[in-house]
Amino acid sequence: MTESARATESVWHYPRPPALVPDGRLVEVRFAGRLLASTRNALRVLETSHPPVFYLPPEDVDTALLRPADGGSLCEWKGLARYWDAVADDRESPRAAWSYPDPLPEYRALRDHLAFYPGRVDACTVDGETVRPQPGDFYGGWITDEVVGPFKGGPGTTGW
Repeated sequence: MTESARATESVWHYPRPPALVPDGRLVEVRFAGRLLASTRNALRVLETSHPPVFYLPPEDVDTALLRPADGGSLCEWKGLARYWDAVADDRESPRAAWSYPDPLPEYRALRDHLAFYPGRVDACTVDGETVRPQPGDFYGGWITDEVVGPFKGGPGTTGW
């Protein structure tokens, strides 16, 4: 399906608990002038009020450009997340990515896949379309032209 033929998705029609959906479009992440990730085997997590989060298989990520970061977080659906800094040459982006080394059973397919914050790398694209970051500094949703909100994450939305 071409980009122009894709239907618009309202994040308010996404389910809770989140859905896990395979996505065969070309998904790429760039950092410090390098191609950090490129895949046609992404998994999208679709959750009410959030733009999709794309999780990329580790074999399609240049993990030499990632370093384990301190700390973690807990998702009630997916389990314990660990964070990754992006590093290349003299550039560093703290906690640019996260993964679930041992996700809860319903999300086992996400094991070791990496998700990237679009605002913490140089660019994320889906079939050539540049992604816009989800508002706020906690959620890592990818906003494309096919996704409509309003989106959780910006000021005043934490109680949604």
